[in-house]
Amino acid sequence: MDYVASTSRGGSSSRSEAYATGAAVLITATAVILAALGFEYIGHYLPCPLCLQQRYAYYAGIPLTFFALVMLSSGRPWLAGLIFLLVAVAFLINTGLGIYQSGAEWKFWPGPQSCGTMQAIGGTSGGLLDKLDSTKVIKCDEAQWRFAWLSFAGWNAVVSLLACIGAFKAAFASLPRA
Repeated sequence: MDYVASTSRGGSSSRSEAYATGAAVLITATAVILAALGFEYIGHYLPCPLCLQQRYAYYAGIPLTFFALVMLSSGRPWLAGLIFLLVAVAFLINTGLGIYQSGAEWKFWPGPQSCGTMQAIGGTSGGLLDKLDSTKVIKCDEAQWRFAWLSFAGWNAVVSLLACIGAFKAAFASLPRA
């Protein structure tokens, strides 16, 4: 019996809640990573290494959340619940990374010493010194952009925390009640 038919005929309301919450996490995570890529490729905000690291939760969480929804709809709530838990832990770790970078940007604590990246340097060796002078180093402890007092890392921490809570909620709602 498929998931939609079982819920429309009075099936498990907690699984329906798990599906809806999981779908919200999936849509939110997809929107966030698309926005990050848009800021990078359209807005030309280059990410630092720590920013790139914060994308890992999205790159793993999006397909895992989709897979959990498939498992939920195919009648495998235990597996879906375990996958949702894994996604929740990934976003919890990501929340910590976002808070760490935000704190470094606000100078509450030092950022990582090795955190900086440069744009690619191309051209001939004759103009190398000129290119080095115009190369921008992207540092983890300097916010490139802020909205409502939060940087990209700060907003990532907020959204990751919400995704973590949503994934935990979906995990517990998908598990069968005893």
